[in-house]
Amino acid sequence: MSSILWFDQLGMADLPAVGGKNASLGEMVSHLSAAGVSVPGGFATTADAYREFLAEGGLRERIAAAIAEVDVEDVAALTHAGTQIRAWVEEQPFPAELESSIRTAYERLTAEHPGASFAVRSSATAEDLPDASFAGQQETFLNVAGIDNVLAAIRSVFASLYNDRAIAYRAHHGFDHDEVALSAGIQKMVRSDVGAAGVMFTVDTESGFENAVFITSSYGLGEAVVQGAVNPDEFYVSKVALRAGRPAVLKRSVGEKAIAMRYTDAREAGASTRFEDVPASERRRFSIDDADLVELARQALIIEEHYGRPMDIEWGKDGIDGRLYILQARPETVVSRVEAGVIRRFVLGARGEVATAGRAIGQRIGAGPARVLRSLDQMAEFQPGEVLVADMTDPDWEPIMKRASAIITNRGGRTCHAAIIARELGIPAVVGTGDATATLADGDEVTVSCAEGDTGFVYRGILPFEEEVTRLDSMPEAPVKIMMNVGTPDQAFSFSRLPHRGVGLARLEFIINRQIGIHPRALLEFDALEGELRDRVADATAAYDAPRDFFVRRVAEGVSMIAAAFWPEPVIVRLSDFKSNEYANLVGGELYEPHEENPMLGYRGASRYISPDFRACFDMECEALRFVRDEMGFTNVQVMVPFVRTVGEGHAVVELLAENGLRRGENDLKVIMMCELPSNALLADQFLQFFDGFSIGSNDMTQLTLGLDRDSGLVASTFDERDPAVLRLLSMAIAACRAAGKYVGICGQGPSDHPDLAEWLVAEGIESVSLNPDTVVETWLRLSKAGGTSGQNASGTPATGTSSLSASPA
Repeated sequence: MSSILWFDQLGMADLPAVGGKNASLGEMVSHLSAAGVSVPGGFATTADAYREFLAEGGLRERIAAAIAEVDVEDVAALTHAGTQIRAWVEEQPFPAELESSIRTAYERLTAEHPGASFAVRSSATAEDLPDASFAGQQETFLNVAGIDNVLAAIRSVFASLYNDRAIAYRAHHGFDHDEVALSAGIQKMVRSDVGAAGVMFTVDTESGFENAVFITSSYGLGEAVVQGAVNPDEFYVSKVALRAGRPAVLKRSVGEKAIAMRYTDAREAGASTRFEDVPASERRRFSIDDADLVELARQALIIEEHYGRPMDIEWGKDGIDGRLYILQARPETVVSRVEAGVIRRFVLGARGEVATAGRAIGQRIGAGPARVLRSLDQMAEFQPGEVLVADMTDPDWEPIMKRASAIITNRGGRTCHAAIIARELGIPAVVGTGDATATLADGDEVTVSCAEGDTGFVYRGILPFEEEVTRLDSMPEAPVKIMMNVGTPDQAFSFSRLPHRGVGLARLEFIINRQIGIHPRALLEFDALEGELRDRVADATAAYDAPRDFFVRRVAEGVSMIAAAFWPEPVIVRLSDFKSNEYANLVGGELYEPHEENPMLGYRGASRYISPDFRACFDMECEALRFVRDEMGFTNVQVMVPFVRTVGEGHAVVELLAENGLRRGENDLKVIMMCELPSNALLADQFLQFFDGFSIGSNDMTQLTLGLDRDSGLVASTFDERDPAVLRLLSMAIAACRAAGKYVGICGQGPSDHPDLAEWLVAEGIESVSLNPDTVVETWLRLSKAGGTSGQNASGTPATGTSSLSASPA
């Protein structure tokens, strides 16, 4: 076989000849270019050429003897052996035929791309397999030019097969050192040094959700993202919307992007790149736009469909020609190995003082004493079970990472090295904290929680936690539709893996609070703001075209994340139900909100929407929901109106929705009303003239029926959704909906807290019960066991049953 093969001559069948990385590049160049996947060209040295290189002067035998004597658990011995072996390889001359072939191929490549520089990439024959990532095990050198520099970089790539981390990794995964060979890929550089680059996965890296592409991006060369040197921008793109040709960006998050990897004037390996500070104004903006995201996701889908499995893809945007290129593609190796039909959830028993926070990796919880390491020279200090705390990690850290109970870093995003290895090891990691090495000290006992959404928390002290395991293949049929209350979009993908029939309550105020945090009028009236408030709003909205656009887009992102996670099941989105005191807590809120003695009974819900003072704010909510439904195509989103005091108010809000393009019945839109005031149940038939059904809010219904403040500790003991008076009203509401042939469900806290109430509701004929996610499985099993013939079955057919609760006074 030739010692040199061009990418357009290669495919995955050539993995034994050129390793996983180069075989995959060849596969894409050969088979996907016509489909629109852009991969820079180049050539690869073969595994046979590498073996011939090692055969010179008995080098192979010397390496084998040195490795045979090494205990990979002995960090010092491993370091000594690796250093010696790499020196031998670096000093080894190329066989004459191999060097001649490289020189000839390089001449052809430079003739095709005059003035270009090149990446010299490593590709091991056991690399990028479906069951092993080998993430960053060998070296890659960027911006290399000149044949002598290229030859030196290839020799360094060959030597990197014996990095300490690579030797240890092969030993731990049972790969024979002598059976693994190396290929060097020489590929034209994409000028992302003056553009942007990053990593994308065709599956959500945390939850395993398969209908979204996860993309990270930062300015400059993508190696900074892979290393974890920067906290990049993060995005999700819906596969469902993308395939339908609709707007598909589900979520945008601005990363810090404090530095960028750029070219230097040098072109030899190891000196050809450097980090530069990114101007503050650029950090606050997105590094790529929506058109780039859609094009990247489109190419990612083509690659995934070709390979038939989730993929991990590196990409770059050329700042000179403006085009997007795929630089590498390998099988995703962690989420795709998760046992099918089994959900494992870690649940924190109590929360404590937060020491630091960052991006959550792994959806797990770990605990132990902290060990702060500032360099690899301290590796020998690390003890098994400790929590590794570092500025960032690279593959040289792997011998100790596998001993850690958790990992915390100052820098990095969800596709950085620390994140990839933590997932592979099955341990939690909190990356991109910014201050972990300053906040934590050796010996500090900490609990690392990555089970609370996108944000990972590092709590002081060892806190209780447990792992819950659910086998979905053993779930019985429920006698009623079991839906979920989803508070934040961050956890929607994870929650969608639980058994469900959709979302019975998605609270818009949660999205506004978490993803916006600014009073909507402060955004609408930005030009009138002054001083520090104006600066805060300007800084928060800098990545968007205007403050109003920030509100609409961010609300749409939050709703679409939930809608995509649960598609095509219904997602009932409740319009914002902030009270005046809660709105006042948003940035700028004190300028616009009245002071009320009892906000619970004041300016909220339907009354607020139809108020002239709030009309423009309500219009923005409607615009966001309309975009999600009509533009993105998530028609599973239904609208729910809270706290409707009178029939007239209900009618007015429905008319207002229609004026904003949310007209009942159009594009399958259903408008549901929260049934949470006694008046709603007493006049249910009249309210139902304007709505498609009720969703019972048992919390407000209880406090307004019993005349007590549920937030007051003085009367808290009296609060009980099972009080006969409350049950009487609930029974009336359910009966009215069933008589009118309209939807009726419950989304209050009661069924989650009181399983007997859930059973009573089923017996009354409730259509759906929407529960907090942590109670879904337990309540599902209880209802299936207690009332298989009660209420309604999963298809909605009425049935009968009994319950110990009664709507009449005892």
